[in-house]
Amino acid sequence: MRLARVLVLHELRLLAGLALWIARRTHGTRGKEAFGYARGQGFVMFGFAFVCVVESLTMSVLLRDYPTAHRIVLVLDVYTVLFVVGLHAASVVRPHVLDPDTLRIRRAAHVDLRIPLRQVDSVRRELRFHDSRAHRPDGELDLPVGSQTTITLELAEPVAHFTFLGRRRDVRLVRFHADDADTLVREIRALKQARTAPSPSPTPTPTPGQPA
Repeated sequence: MRLARVLVLHELRLLAGLALWIARRTHGTRGKEAFGYARGQGFVMFGFAFVCVVESLTMSVLLRDYPTAHRIVLVLDVYTVLFVVGLHAASVVRPHVLDPDTLRIRRAAHVDLRIPLRQVDSVRRELRFHDSRAHRPDGELDLPVGSQTTITLELAEPVAHFTFLGRRRDVRLVRFHADDADTLVREIRALKQARTAPSPSPTPTPTPGQPA
C-alpha cells in the first residue's frame, strides 16, 4: 500500500510539473533565486521520447490486425511518452532554490533536499563524472544530471535525505549539478560570508560633560 501511494504521488507530481511547464511557471521559487539543472539532459530526453513515438507507430502497423493488443500497446506507449516528457518538465519547473537561510537541492519530482546554510562547511565548483553502478559510500549523496555533477557541498553536520521509497539517509557530502554552477557557488559563499561577518560596533554614547 505504501509503495502504491508513493508511485501515485510521484505520477501526480510529474503531471503537475507538465502543467507548470506548459504554463511557463516554476514551483517554489517566488522571491528566491532559482538555478536550473536540466539544460544538459533535454536533448537526450526528447530523443528518447521521439524513439518511443516511432516505436508506437511501428507497433500500430504490426498489430493492426489485433485490435485488443493494439489498444493496450498504444496506451502503454502514450503513457511512456508522457512519463519521459513529464520527467524533463519536472526537472525544468523544480530548479534548485537559494534564499538567505537555505539551499534547496532538487531533481525532478523525486529529490527535494533542504540544507540550512549554517550547516554548509565548504562549497566548490567540481566537475565529476559518475557511474550509476558505482558504490556510494555512507554519508555521500550524488545527484548527477547527464552522468555528471558540477558542485560539491561538504556539511558541518549531517542532514536527513529520504530516498524515493522513504528510507532515511544521513548525508554530510552532496554532489549535484547546476547549469550555472559558478554563480551558484559564488552566491552560497557570499551568503555564508554575510552570515559570519562580525556586526559593526555600536557608536559609544558620550557621557555628560564630554564632547560628542
